[in-house]
Amino acid sequence: MTVWNCVMAVDDDADILLAFKDVLEMEGYCVMLARSGREALDLLQRGARPAVILLDLMMPDVSGWEFRERQLADPSLASLPVVVISGQGVSARDVATLGVAGYLKKPVDLEQLLGTVERYVRPRQSQPQHA
Repeated sequence: MTVWNCVMAVDDDADILLAFKDVLEMEGYCVMLARSGREALDLLQRGARPAVILLDLMMPDVSGWEFRERQLADPSLASLPVVVISGQGVSARDVATLGVAGYLKKPVDLEQLLGTVERYVRPRQSQPQHA
């Protein structure tokens, strides 16, 4: 399931996931959702390869911190870019220790979100068409 033009959003808050899905799909992006770090890892281990992962840090089960540790330990997943999206209690300095591609603070500014996603994946309608 190689989906190079998709965004994977990982958050334990269903409302946030649905908001990301709605906004990103309206802009023409393919979106995969995971409600935990464990679910995201399962999708990746089954072959999903999103262009970028939007990762919440504070989740039960497998936190974003643990997800990132496991991701980096797997050579087939380590190069997938991750943008942390987190709220209270996390500083940019804390996030920098994760070696991620970016950091957005909750509540997320939609223009920042779309600009960040655009760096990694083009919307579906702008993909070249092959006969």
